[in-house]
Amino acid sequence: MSIWIKLLAVLGVVAAVLGLVYTFASPPGLLNFMDSHTPGDANAEQVADSVAYGTDPAQKLNVWAPKDRKPGETLPVLIFYYGGGWVSGSRGEYGFAGRAYAAKGFVVVVPDYRLVPNVRFPVFVQDSALAVKWARDHVAEFGGDPKRITLGGHSAGAYNAGMLALDGHWLRDIGVDPKIVRAAALLAGPYDFYPFIKRRSIDAMSRWPHPQETQPINFAAKDSPPLWLGHGTADDEVRPYNSERLAAKLHGLGAPVTLKLYPGKSHNDLIMGISKPLRYRATTLQDSVDFLLEHSH
Repeated sequence: MSIWIKLLAVLGVVAAVLGLVYTFASPPGLLNFMDSHTPGDANAEQVADSVAYGTDPAQKLNVWAPKDRKPGETLPVLIFYYGGGWVSGSRGEYGFAGRAYAAKGFVVVVPDYRLVPNVRFPVFVQDSALAVKWARDHVAEFGGDPKRITLGGHSAGAYNAGMLALDGHWLRDIGVDPKIVRAAALLAGPYDFYPFIKRRSIDAMSRWPHPQETQPINFAAKDSPPLWLGHGTADDEVRPYNSERLAAKLHGLGAPVTLKLYPGKSHNDLIMGISKPLRYRATTLQDSVDFLLEHSH
């Protein structure tokens, strides 16, 4: 073997290692890598990549669907918003969520949204609303039923979804009937966190002149869509009182809400429970699927 072939081989190994380091530098990226190499969810496939739902380069989404969908069949839709404290995350890292819910019978939309520090509240909520509008107008092209749109998300993504579900003006402002949201399943989200204490919420929210308008709990109403709120009791990143207080307020108003507390589970246990290799960590996938299917018929 010549010195040049040996050098190319070494460079190939280095490139592979650097690629793995880049992937593993992001916990969701690592989770997605593990998920994609774990058997299961064979009935799911990615059917669209980097579809623009707005004019900004960050306003793109991916779509997942069941492989066994039949011609002419329409399926319930889940728009899943990832977490990351409004400062990080990407749709590509959350392929595991797309695969998981598509294998359960949903057409799944995983959108990116613009992040801090490039934007502040309410831009990431507005982007999330635009993804709903895109689904209304285009999800039928992938077998989804625009009359059966549900929302989901984890952490900051649960916040985005919760704001859309509870505060209808974000959708009305762009010509979408808020009642298009049939239900939402939200994992470990912040819904009642003013005054702002943590750096990420300060950076994301504190420039808005009316801070109470950033809090999903303030928009709870009797006619809110059915919400499923999942939270780990050992979550020290987003305290479980966020879900407990929102559930109590909705219940008091007579709105449909289900609170599921996971004893001893952390903030990340709930999203890890969506992935194939770590579903033993929490039953969040099946719990949320059961709720969303019940309310999307």
